[in-house]
Amino acid sequence: MGVLTAFVGFASSFAVVLHGLTGVGATEAQAASGLMALSVSMGVGAIVLSVATRLPVSIAWSTPGAALLASSGAVAGGFNTAVGGFLICGALIVVAGLWKPLGRAVAAIPAALANAMLAGVLIGLCFAPVKAVAFDPLLGLPIVLAWVIVGSINRLFAVPAALLAFVLVLAFGVDMPADAINRLSATLVPHAQWVIPSFTLAGLVSIALPLFIVTMASQNIPGIAVLKVNGYEPRPGPLFATTGLFSILSAPFGGHAVNLAAITAAMCAGEDAHHDPARRYWSAVVAGICYIVFGLLAATVTAFVSLAPPILIQAVAGLALIGAFAGSAMAAFKDQDNREAAAVTFLVTASGVGFAGISGAFWGLLAGGLMLALARFTRSRRH
Repeated sequence: MGVLTAFVGFASSFAVVLHGLTGVGATEAQAASGLMALSVSMGVGAIVLSVATRLPVSIAWSTPGAALLASSGAVAGGFNTAVGGFLICGALIVVAGLWKPLGRAVAAIPAALANAMLAGVLIGLCFAPVKAVAFDPLLGLPIVLAWVIVGSINRLFAVPAALLAFVLVLAFGVDMPADAINRLSATLVPHAQWVIPSFTLAGLVSIALPLFIVTMASQNIPGIAVLKVNGYEPRPGPLFATTGLFSILSAPFGGHAVNLAAITAAMCAGEDAHHDPARRYWSAVVAGICYIVFGLLAATVTAFVSLAPPILIQAVAGLALIGAFAGSAMAAFKDQDNREAAAVTFLVTASGVGFAGISGAFWGLLAGGLMLALARFTRSRRH
């Protein structure tokens, strides 16, 4: 179960991470370094927390956070400013774990608005599979069909199947450069890229705050819920603080954020991992070891992906996020009282339009919050 967890966790969303990091200005080498730093941090974090707590604590990178970066676009100051935002986000996660008022403040953000912002962030990437088919049906359609057919049998393997189709399309349908083998072999030795962070107001508001909110609301808090559903009683504060610490450690190497896993957490914490709940933490430990191995191969994975037209790997990323988009959109609009505020949040975020150098995700949450506050004030005056 640990090996399967690591494979699904890495294969199903590394494309989102690469797209997000390059979206905020990372070079190919910096994106590979970020992917490596995140995967190694996930692995070490899972091992440390699972052994220390004897709980199946599965760690993941922030997939919604990576999608947020992809939709935000480059900020003034380039990738150095984005890394500064990553560091601030990690520090905020540590504070949220250690200082209860901040943790409560994040939990108090209306779920409808948090989900609407996430849906607005994800929708742009979810268009990529359609665009890939339009770009070249012979290249894009096999990826989509693999996801549809395998997903109808087992949803867990839908995205890995799409990724396998991507590899086959790349191998047999794309003209490789003459030096492709040499380029790939040169990446087998891991090479970390140190990025000097730059701290700006735009980085704080466009990167750090939305990344913090998305990571806490859609990853850390659900991660605790998954453990509780499976009969465990974790202490949220120390777990949050530790993931924030590993986020800080990975940021200077290009990693955006790590957090408690939700989907893969269910795999490690469920009965399929082991019939004895007290021994399931070993599945998270094994997954952590595999994540470290995958991380050391991140440069090779990135170099291989770069041989294909970008729209194809974006299609794999978009397919990986369709489920998350559907879930967040449904949660955003199910409450009639908050529906208009959620719609405003979604539309402003999905527009991708930034103001004053600040991304649409922040303005979407702010606009929706003001709309919700006005609606509640109006209702209170009527009564």
